[in-house]
Amino acid sequence: MTTIQLKTEIHKILDEVPEDALPDVLGFLKELQQHPAENIRLASHLKQILSEDKELLEKLAQ
Repeated sequence: MTTIQLKTEIHKILDEVPEDALPDVLGFLKELQQHPAENIRLASHLKQILSEDKELLEKLAQ
C-alpha cells in the first residue's frame, strides 16, 4: 500500500471514530511522532511476538 493509500484509509477510519476517542488518537499520533521510525518498528514487532506467543510466555512464567 502506498503512503497516499494508507493516509486515505486512516482518514476514512478517523471519520468513523467516536468523537470522545479523538483526543486519545491525537495523543497517540503525537507520541509516535516523537520516536524514531526504527523504535516504532521494533515496538511493533515486540507487540506481535508477545500477542502470538502469549500462552507460551505464560507457561514459561510459571
